[in-house]
Amino acid sequence: RGAGAEGGGEARAAGAGADDRAGTDTGTARAAHAVTSPDLDPTVAELDALVTRLAAEHAQAHRTAAGTHAAREALAAAEREQTERLEERQSAERRAAARASRRDGLDREQSALEAELVTARGESDSVAAHAALLERRVALLADAAEAVRAEEAAAQRSKEADGRLADAAFRAGFDTPQAAVATLLPAPEQRELQHLIDAWQAEAAAVADRLAEVEARAAAERPQADPDAAQAAYDAAERQMRDAAATLAAGRERCTELDRLSHRAADEVRRLGPLREEYERVARLAGLTAGTSADNERKMRLESYVLAARLEQVAAAAAARLQRMSSGRYTLVHSDARTGGRRAGLGLHVVDAWTGRERDTATLSGGETFFASLALALGLADVVTDEAGGVRLDTLFIDEGFGSLDDQTLDEVLDVLDSLRERDRSVGIVSHVADLRRRIPAQLEVVKERDGSAVRHRAGGAVSG
Repeated sequence: RGAGAEGGGEARAAGAGADDRAGTDTGTARAAHAVTSPDLDPTVAELDALVTRLAAEHAQAHRTAAGTHAAREALAAAEREQTERLEERQSAERRAAARASRRDGLDREQSALEAELVTARGESDSVAAHAALLERRVALLADAAEAVRAEEAAAQRSKEADGRLADAAFRAGFDTPQAAVATLLPAPEQRELQHLIDAWQAEAAAVADRLAEVEARAAAERPQADPDAAQAAYDAAERQMRDAAATLAAGRERCTELDRLSHRAADEVRRLGPLREEYERVARLAGLTAGTSADNERKMRLESYVLAARLEQVAAAAAARLQRMSSGRYTLVHSDARTGGRRAGLGLHVVDAWTGRERDTATLSGGETFFASLALALGLADVVTDEAGGVRLDTLFIDEGFGSLDDQTLDEVLDVLDSLRERDRSVGIVSHVADLRRRIPAQLEVVKERDGSAVRHRAGGAVSG
């Protein structure tokens, strides 16, 4: 039912152009006639031909202007579609932002876990390797500390022994212990003692060489080892390693569970695919019939759609009588446009031939509204009568409304009602308008009296009680 907004503009331009051409042709014809026959009047045939041609051009311009209704409906539909697509685009942007925020949160959680693993691993390839390195270092430190303590004890004992030996040799009358040993001990014993001294010196040299090493010297310069603190550090590292291992195991378990749930969800989606398609088809059909679907541009319910089709027939049947009652000025058309947030489908507009515009029926005056309603009632009667198996409406009663009509319009309305009587229909008029008494031959007059109201029958001017 719609052409574009451009079609409406072109139709109005074409109508205006046709009116202009008709006026131009009329002036040209009159000027030509004045030149060729200045002293003669135009013939009836010429005037009739001119009137016929101008009437045809005027009718063409009127039909062209009537197409503006469909153009406005097409423009309104395009604007609604643009609004709906803009809302869908904004919704998609909000969903994308939410998913990006969720992904950033997961990335931060993963970075925190990796940082904990790096801290627990240190410079080693793994947490277990780092723990083993700490154990070896603790063992080396413990061995070095024990060796230093043994060397210090041996040196202290050697010093004390040398002091006691020197005192004993001096008290015995010897200048040095060696002189005493040379005097008192035999050669084999001296050699044995010398071997012991050599062995002690070799051990002392080995200890000195070990102390001369960079790592040993650095270890000796460091504060005394604290096995308790080292054990506590080792326990803390082991706890961190166990926590990291538990976290890693939990993460792997979660990944496995997520994989299982993903496969299960995929299987469920595949299993529900046919049901979802069936549901979407039924839901789409229900939305179309209920007028809530986006595909239903006019938001029309199924019953409104059926009634709109019937209303189009009624409006088409009423248009002929309305044109006659309004002297060709008004024509009723059905409208699917939505107004004031209401659903579309059951609207009626009038096309005003005087202005070439379409407007709402609410803009009609009281008299115009009356004969428009009368035309609709007659159109409904015609549609019901024309339906296969329909019931013929032989009698029609009209209550009031004639007082709002002027004399010319009243004559046209009565002519239409008389045409119904010519088709073997009875038309009853209930009215207080006095002018109708002259126009209607058969009357039933209700007269107020003291004892109550009385009905009098008038036929052709005669009154009977």
